[in-house]
Amino acid sequence: MSIVLDLGGLGPADFAAGPSALSELMASLHVLAEPEHHPEAAGWAARAAAAGPELHDELSVFAPLWARYRCRLFFPRTLPLAASLDEELAAIAALPAEDFLELVAPGVLGTNAQPVPPARELRAGTAAAEDYTRRCLRRSYARGELARQLVAAPLELRDRLLAVLRAADTAFFAEDWRTLRPHLEDHAREVRHRLAALPQLSAGGTPISLRSPADVLTELLPTAARVGPGERIRLDKLQIDEVKVAPRPLVLVPSARVWPHLTVKNEHPSCVVVQYATRGTTPAGELTLRDLHHRLMALTSPARMELCRHLLGEPITTSELAARLGSSEPQVSHALRTLRDAGLVRSTRDGKLVRHRLATDVIQRLGHDVLATMAR
Repeated sequence: MSIVLDLGGLGPADFAAGPSALSELMASLHVLAEPEHHPEAAGWAARAAAAGPELHDELSVFAPLWARYRCRLFFPRTLPLAASLDEELAAIAALPAEDFLELVAPGVLGTNAQPVPPARELRAGTAAAEDYTRRCLRRSYARGELARQLVAAPLELRDRLLAVLRAADTAFFAEDWRTLRPHLEDHAREVRHRLAALPQLSAGGTPISLRSPADVLTELLPTAARVGPGERIRLDKLQIDEVKVAPRPLVLVPSARVWPHLTVKNEHPSCVVVQYATRGTTPAGELTLRDLHHRLMALTSPARMELCRHLLGEPITTSELAARLGSSEPQVSHALRTLRDAGLVRSTRDGKLVRHRLATDVIQRLGHDVLATMAR
């Protein structure tokens, strides 16, 4: 499963890159709400929760907005990008009721599978509003109650949400952001430099070199891969979608807290936003869904599992493994190749001999890799 971004028609000026304090706050609140998805951030989550215990109930009320389906309200909608969290919160405070409803209602429902009525129809007492509230309630009591409040008094809910976000900033986020922001700004500066260096068209309309925006994004985004034809990249995601970005700009929002998730927000007409984990904030060797599948399938064979038990100790040659298992050397070589291609076995040459050993660090990490890939 994947999302394909079609970058055709975009030039260097159609990209923006920069950190967003509001998006990072949302990613941080997601970690607090669903810590089981983020074992690598357990220490930070414990400190943040201890810094603002009085916020627990209010954060729980609004948790559907930063659950797996991230509310569009928390992502950039205008360019240039805001310089501070205060600016981003002020922009939310200035939203009219209908605009706030338009941005928040899909996040409360929390799924792309069901359409949300236009904001003008979500008035208290209307059939559309009652149906929307019932659908949210079927997903969870928390979503249903939030939907009821949203429909009844959107501006009151907006102000309550802003108060919670400001309290979270005071309690733990402001200090965290002072540490995270310089790294994210340095990263974004490098991204802008690489995009600005992309070739312009020659007088004849052909590219001056072969580098393209898709090349840069493939190097930049975790698990991204080129997919032909044209300027298209595939991102490992639970959804299946193809997003034609142009004529909108593409906004790249680096994050230190979003891993293992990668978020693509396509629904707003102003821009397409991708929030992604920067290199250095993700574990080494992050797997694509295809790589994970190969590893799991390599371990489904009882014969290969038996071979792994022998490889767990000292390094062993193919001939010794064949003798231990009562198999032929070609059979063992084939099983070893399958395990090695999946990254589960390492082979090293010692003179004329090649010895094999189980990659125990990879095996130990496999459970975490499964969770991270599923959560992406």
